[in-house]
Amino acid sequence: MNDPVNSGRRRLLCGLAVLPVAGMAATSPTPSASEGPFYPAGNMRFRDTDNNLVKIDGRVEQAGGEIIELSGRVLDRSGKPIEGARVEIWQCDVNGRYLHRADRGAGERDSGFQGFGHDVTGVTGEYAFRTIKPVPYGGRTPHIHVKVLVANQERLTTQFYLAQHPQNSRDWLYRRIPRERLPQVSLRLQATADLPLARLDIIV
Repeated sequence: MNDPVNSGRRRLLCGLAVLPVAGMAATSPTPSASEGPFYPAGNMRFRDTDNNLVKIDGRVEQAGGEIIELSGRVLDRSGKPIEGARVEIWQCDVNGRYLHRADRGAGERDSGFQGFGHDVTGVTGEYAFRTIKPVPYGGRTPHIHVKVLVANQERLTTQFYLAQHPQNSRDWLYRRIPRERLPQVSLRLQATADLPLARLDIIV
């Protein structure tokens, strides 16, 4: 893997957030959401599909945009960590373009952005990604698409949003989420010594 979230940092992250998302019971599943039109099929992806979306193996350039770290745990509805879950994320680049042939956006695709990545949880249920802070595009508020598979079966597809972003209230998918469940899909970036970090547990 190329410059992934380093192992020391991942060990630290594994020890954090021993409680479920604030204000939500562990039995409340993460709200699902549309997959959207730009989920990249296997033949659209780079050969490099690791958990570091800001650096593609074999390329010199790094992705544009604000780099962040996204992590958390995959839990079942009793709060037990799920080992071996495959967590996938995909999102548009800093220019608003997806890694998908059907995306005909006007901007040029960022050739340094991987666009799609995955991680597999260990015994603690922990997942971690290095990516960019999501940006708005085409009338949508900033978001990151997330899919969770367990034993090769899709268990959840959802979208994560930036907490309190001014465009959230105008986004039709965001408005469909019950207010009391918004914390489960809201990214709150915290400053760290390395990169801004957002943590969200995923309950399936």
